[in-house]
Amino acid sequence: MLQVCWSPKGGSGTSVVAAAIALQAASAGHDTLLVDLAGDQSAVCGVESGEGVGDWFAAETDVGPEALRSLEVEIGERLRLLRRGGSPESRWSPERVALAMALFDRSPGLVVVDGGRQTGEGLPARADAVVVTRGCYLALRRLADAPIADARVVLIEEPGRALSRRDVEAAIGTVAVVLPWDPAVARAVDAGLLVSRMPRSLRPLRRLAPVARRVDA
Repeated sequence: MLQVCWSPKGGSGTSVVAAAIALQAASAGHDTLLVDLAGDQSAVCGVESGEGVGDWFAAETDVGPEALRSLEVEIGERLRLLRRGGSPESRWSPERVALAMALFDRSPGLVVVDGGRQTGEGLPARADAVVVTRGCYLALRRLADAPIADARVVLIEEPGRALSRRDVEAAIGTVAVVLPWDPAVARAVDAGLLVSRMPRSLRPLRRLAPVARRVDA
């Protein structure tokens, strides 16, 4: 099963949300792959940078899908990371991106994609979309024109923001999960310890993990 997390603007917390969903799915006994299209997951998860999915997107067509599996790295029990890699997005082949998404969608486990500012356009019909936003006027303006009808919205609630949850829901619809801004999350990310010490404030995201076959089922 495939889940894609994205945001209308950078700095919204999409990478942390994607990582937390993947971590909790793996902890629940699901074979889980975290795919990084944004470029921040190596830092978030505390692993070295290296070749990744973006390099496969830019490769010649004779580099088959089996090469994707060879790029995965273990970052936890039942949890693997497919890093972004160093190839610039301008070199990514749309056909190979679509092929990878179709492969992820057919995976027997869970595939959580950190899409960064990618949108839900072009995803397989069964893909589950999660949109991450803050109470930001610019973000809400962008979401108003985005394909989010079937997406679940995560609101990062920050102190001092003028727009409340009620304002966000009036603009774009129901919010599925509200996460309070938590300095413990920033500390865990800065130290590369999110995988081993995920703050309790991120636990509500477990409700967003799609149901899939357990590894030991």
